[in-house]
Amino acid sequence: MTSDPDTTRPRVGVGVAVIKNGKVLLGKRKGAHGAGHWSFPGGHLEFGETVEDCARRELAEETGLNALSIQLGPWTNDIMEQTKHYITIFAFVDHFEGVLELLEPNKCEGWEWFDWDSIPSPLFAPIQSLIQKTGIDQLKGVL
Repeated sequence: MTSDPDTTRPRVGVGVAVIKNGKVLLGKRKGAHGAGHWSFPGGHLEFGETVEDCARRELAEETGLNALSIQLGPWTNDIMEQTKHYITIFAFVDHFEGVLELLEPNKCEGWEWFDWDSIPSPLFAPIQSLIQKTGIDQLKGVL
């Protein structure tokens, strides 16, 4: 591993769990780390940005949905592909407006709603860690 601080320091990701009628929104990643894995909308926290603002921005950029309420949740600590270290902070949204769209087709194959008990695999590493840390039953009751 190189000693370049830009590649060796952990990065902060924000995952947005969008809940509708007891189902959670997931998309299959492509073109980046975790390609082929199912994930929540989300991305990197930008300099000077709050976690809530990042969650709103990423959700709108990726899905066209606008969060009307955000509840911050747990965080995870993951080393991915043995070269990427992420702290991922999760935000939960159950009130939103807009029409679900695939706005970044170069990064996601498509969005689908899943029951918590029927989440597809493989899951993006931070979501696997979230489920291990929190438990699926607790996640069902977050909102």
